[in-house]
Amino acid sequence: MNHAPSFALDTRPTPPQHHRHEWLAAGLLALALAAQLAWLQRDALAASPHLRPGLTTACEALGCTLPAWHEPSAFTMLARDVIAVPERAGVLRVQASFRNDARWPQPWPELVLTLADANGRTLGRRRFLPRDYTQGTPVPGPLAPGQATQIAFDIIEPAPSVVAFDFRFE
Repeated sequence: MNHAPSFALDTRPTPPQHHRHEWLAAGLLALALAAQLAWLQRDALAASPHLRPGLTTACEALGCTLPAWHEPSAFTMLARDVIAVPERAGVLRVQASFRNDARWPQPWPELVLTLADANGRTLGRRRFLPRDYTQGTPVPGPLAPGQATQIAFDIIEPAPSVVAFDFRFE
């Protein structure tokens, strides 16, 4: 029995206890928003070496696929040469071998070849896509970590004074 005067008693009706459901709904909406943002930024997230292992595991469980890993700086040039083809005047043979030193498989890189004269002036520069330097054969699948490969293809000599060359992966 309550002995307090009536003016001291709280006579307001008690609000319904829906707070738990509201917090649950807000949490689910926040989770849905985070999932949408992650989906929209999936290429950038998959390019992070810190997030890639977890995303790979999540995609294996969910049945999704990640974009191919792209780390041109992880390709190591093992050998390279540009030589004149004796039986074909004005033609140079480009030969190179390189290895994928990335932690994950990655597609064949784009190759930028720069040719220069004895003074270092650029005489020609060209970007070769994998289909260009695999000579029209279908481009093989991604290069596994540690996998090395060799390429060889011919190009037209841009000037007879070519004496230097440079390779870059992109």
